Parts: sequence; structure tokens; C-alpha cells
Amino acid sequence: MARSGHLSGSGRGAGGDAAAGRLTAAFKIRVRPRLWSELLLLVACYGAYQLVRNLVPVDPATAAHRAREVLDLEYSLHLDVEYDVNRVFAAHGWLATAANYFYATMHFAATVAVMVWLYVRRPAQYAVYRTLLFATTLLGLVGFWLFPLAPPRMLPGFTDTVAAFGTWGFYGSGPTASVTNQFAAMPSMHTAWSLWCAAAVIGAVRRPWAWPALLYPALTIVVIVGTANHFLLDAVGGIGALAAGVLLAIPARGLAWRLVPARVDANAAPLRDRPMGGSPPPGW
Repeated sequence: MARSGHLSGSGRGAGGDAAAGRLTAAFKIRVRPRLWSELLLLVACYGAYQLVRNLVPVDPATAAHRAREVLDLEYSLHLDVEYDVNRVFAAHGWLATAANYFYATMHFAATVAVMVWLYVRRPAQYAVYRTLLFATTLLGLVGFWLFPLAPPRMLPGFTDTVAAFGTWGFYGSGPTASVTNQFAAMPSMHTAWSLWCAAAVIGAVRRPWAWPALLYPALTIVVIVGTANHFLLDAVGGIGALAAGVLLAIPARGLAWRLVPARVDANAAPLRDRPMGGSPPPGW
């Protein structure tokens, strides 16, 4: 028997038919959140991140003691590369200056660029990766509260490359040091956000040529260590925050799918055909 419009079988009422229609449409149509609401959400979340980050209670003596403990742990694991890498950067002014500006700007510029690219070019994946970024950042704030940690540049023997070469710094020493929490180091959000950028590009594109995006987090780790802003274990913590963010983002998106109906963009190009089922469509 022919069927018209939407499925109507086996006891499914009008409400069930409508829900099935929305779900099927969401599977077939790209879902792009409203721009103004996304901008408000991003600005509010970043402002909250900055506020909470700078409100973390800090005892400088305790943070410095923890830094020595981290360095001792790395020594026992043969991971204490910070001093040698920092020496290389300090011996080459051009390298240190470039790294300072990279550290100050790229974590923000690259993250925003990938967010915009996902929203415009990969709307079906945008909400997934946006939620992952928020979850990862939230876990980073928890780490800042639970484990305030002094950066290596505050320990004897290390060179603060911003102070040494007089470059503009952010989230560190220099002119902005008085308005930011310098002990919010574990986990490294520079590492977490750069790895998120690479994961978003690779996951959205799904082509072999996208894999070089992993060079960005690799370079970020070299920079944060070379400028003595982070220990190597801070970078490991950033990787862990992103991994844990995945576990937190999955139920968060599932809850959003149940509570908030999808807004379908009727003018968007078809995404793909999938059989109707109970799982959220791409982008949810």
C-alpha cells in the first residue's frame, strides 16, 4: 500500500507523525543555529570563562610549590624537557618573539576561525563541536580551581621570554599580567583548544589532506613549553580535558535533542538520507 507524506504505521498518532517528520527532515537537512543566538552564547560563555578564571583563589606560595612538584614528577618520568627547550628559545630572539605572539593570539584567533568555518561550511557538525569546546573549557576551569599552578617562568633558571624580549604578552607576564590569573595553567587550554581545532577540521572534512591540522596542536605544545608558560604535563592535562569533554558533551547533546526541537533550514542543501530512528541527527 502506498504511503503519503510521512509514516503512519502501527499505532502512531498525529503527534508521533509530526515528530517523525521533524526527525526525518533533520536527518536530511542541514541544521544551522540562529546566528544572533550563537553570537550571544559565545560572548557570554567567553566572558564567564574569563571571569571565573580570574576569580580562582590563588596562594602564590602553594602554586610555586606545586610547580616544583610537577617538575620533580617530570624528572622522575624523564619528561623534564622544559628547561632545555626554553634555553633554545631564549638564545634566539626572533624565535622567542614569534613564539610570544603565537602564544598571545593564535589560541583565540584559530579557535574563532574554526568556529566560523564550521558554522558557514559545516553547519551539520557545528553544534557538536561547539558543545565539545564548551565542555572542554568548563573542565579546564575546574582544573584551575582545584590545582592552581605556577608556570615554569616563575621558577629559578627559566627565562620569561615576554619580559626578556619586551614583547606584548597575554595570559602571562608583561602589561596584562595584572588583569589575568597567572596560575591558571593546569590544564593547558592552549593545548586543549588547539587540539579541538584539529579534531574539528579532521572530523568535519574526513579527508586525508586534513590530517596535517595536527601540526597546529604540536606546534602549540612546543610554544607553550619554549616560552616557559606551561609544563609538558600541563599539555597532557589539556589533552585529557578534551578527552573528558567528549564524554561530557555526548549526554549534553542528547539532552538538548530531547528538550529543544531542531530548527530546519528549508533552503539548505540536502545533507544525506538516513533511516529514521531514535538517535540525534548530525549537528545535534
